[in-house]
This record gives sequence, C-alpha cells and structure tokens, in this order.
Amino acid sequence: MTFPQYPKPGPPAGGGFRPVPSPTPPRPYAEPAVPAERRIVEETGHPAVDAVLRSLANAAQLAPGEQIAAYEAAHQVLQETLSSIEG
Repeated sequence: MTFPQYPKPGPPAGGGFRPVPSPTPPRPYAEPAVPAERRIVEETGHPAVDAVLRSLANAAQLAPGEQIAAYEAAHQVLQETLSSIEG
C-alpha cells in the first residue's frame, strides 16, 4: 500500500516563512460625516442671528441653570428676529 506524498511540516524549501505585515494602527478619531442639512451653521450673515449662535456656543461652558437662561434669551431673540422678517 502506498501513501500520497504530503509536504513535510515546517518552513517551505528554499527559505523561511513569508513575513506577515503588521496590523495597521488604529486611525485617529474622525468626525462622522454629517448630512448638509444637519451641519452646525456658525455664521448666517444676519447680525442678530449670528450673535445668538455665538451666545449658544458659549452657553456650553455655563452651569446648567445659566444655560437655561441663555437658551431662553436666544429663543426670544430668534422669535423677535423672525417676526420682524415675516412682518
């Protein structure tokens, strides 16, 4: 009875194993793509609205109670600005 010839275990003839590439390092954190309709607008060209946007950006640094007051003031200014435009 004859057995089929299998390659011998170990490195292949004529050299060692091929080097395995090292794993790629993790990519630095990147912001996820945001659809255009959900991007934060920093400047509108309307002075009152731009001032409100700046105040809202600064409100994140405030204590929670002060944030509420800043959001209410921003809401009031935006309502008044919109009514003056529609009006």
